Amino acid sequence: MARPFDICIRGAGIVGRALALQLAAKRLRVALVDHRMGDAACPTEGHSDVRAYALNAASRALLQGLRCWPDAAHATPVLAMQVFGDAGGATHFDASDTPAQALNWMVDVPELERLLAAAVGFQSQIEVVNSPREAPLTVVCEGKASRTREEFGVEFVVKPYAQWALAARVDCAVAHAQVARQWFAQADAQGDILAMLPVDGPHGRRCALVWSLPPERAQALQAAAPEEFCTTLQAATGQTLGALQLASERQIWPLQQAQAVHWCGQSAHGAWVLAGDAAHTVHPLAGQGLNLGLGDVAELAAVLEARPYWRSVGDMRLLRAYERARKTELALIGGAGDALQQLFSRDSAWVRSLRNTGMRAFERSGPLKAWIAQRAMGMRRP
Repeated sequence: MARPFDICIRGAGIVGRALALQLAAKRLRVALVDHRMGDAACPTEGHSDVRAYALNAASRALLQGLRCWPDAAHATPVLAMQVFGDAGGATHFDASDTPAQALNWMVDVPELERLLAAAVGFQSQIEVVNSPREAPLTVVCEGKASRTREEFGVEFVVKPYAQWALAARVDCAVAHAQVARQWFAQADAQGDILAMLPVDGPHGRRCALVWSLPPERAQALQAAAPEEFCTTLQAATGQTLGALQLASERQIWPLQQAQAVHWCGQSAHGAWVLAGDAAHTVHPLAGQGLNLGLGDVAELAAVLEARPYWRSVGDMRLLRAYERARKTELALIGGAGDALQQLFSRDSAWVRSLRNTGMRAFERSGPLKAWIAQRAMGMRRP
């Protein structure tokens, strides 16, 4: 007779699979619910997947521990970052000023998903199922539109931004040189935020584009002819990367910040806890969305591993400790991103002067700048 499940994870995305592997390594038996099992076709079949995540040193260490870190062609180290304001303000970060090998790594999503899926298939402690199984603890990793979170009656407080993201892959005449570039530019009183992020390896000329725009402008740019789109993009980047050419489809989606009021609780079937986008979403400008989700994985696995042998994995004292720790981190990282978005979405002379003066002061701030950089990299300083 099969041993009962210790934990049921609902959702087999990056966060769900990474958590399943972490817990299985600690000899916990895991049911991983993949609602896509039995689908006739992959939902992205026939479409290029333009997603890439900026993963920090902590996320990299976690994935390396799972033997799921992509090769050099799919995980490009970012050695420097240049950030430009809308009136001459600028700041810049360099990996050589930190103890880390890189500020972060740009990781192709399809390759990361493939590696995690393969690892799950080789782990005997994980059983992939198409419906929930009974277990002392259910972990909800279904994403921001989680049905299980609704089923448990958890309020999800959503703050929509007056922006949509436009993402694509772009080939550049000038090599990216492993530099991430970001522009904050006032446009239509909504504050465009444009990032060109290096992918395709250290010597590549391809960038992952993430452009936060007013909804109508995002839709218009998605529908524009490729030549017109690239001309607009070249102007927005100040020709920094030379002539640009689209290398993928353009995908758009609305942006929001959101957080579940409660991240853990009890249901008729046992304890539950939220992780990843089911618990929180943030603006992409700081590139911290998946880092926060993988931080949830690391914290929850550590809390469960450190429990006394007599304490159940569904003990609410453990789950509340996880919730407190992760809400603190979210308040710092998510709050900083939200504050920047709000600051650059306001169009007035005094606000423009304030934010660009602030950027120049931050560039000269020394210890503060180093502390912010290392927090974003997933490192801790006293």
